[in-house]
Amino acid sequence: MKNNSRRKADYSKLKWKIYLKIALITIIALVTVAFLRFLAGSGKLGDFIVSSLQKVFSMSPDDAYRFYLMNIGLKLDYFIYAAVAVFFIILSRFLLSQFAKYFNEISNGLDMLVENRDDEISLSPEMLSMEHKLRTIKQTLEEREQEARSAEQRKNDLVAYLAHDIKTPLTSVIGYLSLLDEAPDMPIAQKANYVHIGLEKAYRLENLINELFEIARYNLQTITLSKKDIDLHYMLMQLTDEIYPQLAAHGKTALIHATDDLVVHGDPDKLARAFNNILKNAVSYSEDNSVIDITANIRNDTIVIEFRNAGSIPEDKLLTIFDKFYRLNEARSSDDGGAGLGLAIAKELVVLHGGDIKAESENGCTIFTVELPMNRVN
Repeated sequence: MKNNSRRKADYSKLKWKIYLKIALITIIALVTVAFLRFLAGSGKLGDFIVSSLQKVFSMSPDDAYRFYLMNIGLKLDYFIYAAVAVFFIILSRFLLSQFAKYFNEISNGLDMLVENRDDEISLSPEMLSMEHKLRTIKQTLEEREQEARSAEQRKNDLVAYLAHDIKTPLTSVIGYLSLLDEAPDMPIAQKANYVHIGLEKAYRLENLINELFEIARYNLQTITLSKKDIDLHYMLMQLTDEIYPQLAAHGKTALIHATDDLVVHGDPDKLARAFNNILKNAVSYSEDNSVIDITANIRNDTIVIEFRNAGSIPEDKLLTIFDKFYRLNEARSSDDGGAGLGLAIAKELVVLHGGDIKAESENGCTIFTVELPMNRVN
């Protein structure tokens, strides 16, 4: 499809057809002039006109000949050229009608795109290049529409799942609070256990609500960047410090391999959000008691940041990992499964900075690579 979209327009057949028609019209006009002048020179044209006057107007031969000489014979050249001009205009009108036919075909093809009709786009053979372009656009629009439908369906499913899952921790919180309220003289150890369970369920409820807000924010937020120079090493240090509780809970650690002088020009909040989403994904799907290595350096005037963690991702999943509302763990009740927006948002923010992001998995490791331009991009 990309090859078709970049195909150089080839209208050679159309050009030759136009040239041939123009040449044909010119030749016909010249032949007509030559033929009429031949008839006039041989006297046959005059005899024909005189004979016609006699028959149509019942004129005598002398009167018809005299009328011919006074009104036509002396101005015969003018009549010949006028006849040729009329003939030329008629042929040109025919040529223009051919152009109108091509425009109508293109217009009909565009109407099919606008109205999203299932009809096959078909143009004249000499408009094959334009036909390829219109078909490519139609296919692209259909693919994007299908992607939008799929994303909307996934979003609706996730909202339904999250709304259902919210009931479970909420019911638990209400249940344990009711027990505490109904039994004020409950033993301290039992009370502490109920409070601890209720707090865990409340945290889970908070996460689910945050996911719902994340879905709404992704769809409603217009992202604008406020760029400035950022100390990349310091930013990565801050992010790893923020996720330390999640790391420690599973015996994981995060190590940063970067020099202190790395500076990237970008929006600090947006880049921090992108990196944080990648780190959260690494924490959620890496193996327990493993190390998450974060490497940042400069390659060919590009700042490259790699997030490497133990744990592999199937190859087919790598193709869709940056899609909206996609989750590696498809179990809707998973405690670490989010709304599937983290990596999609990360990609959008990185691309907005003029960079790129990709994921690869090999030898039991997953690597997320972020590339950002070293020079300032407005």
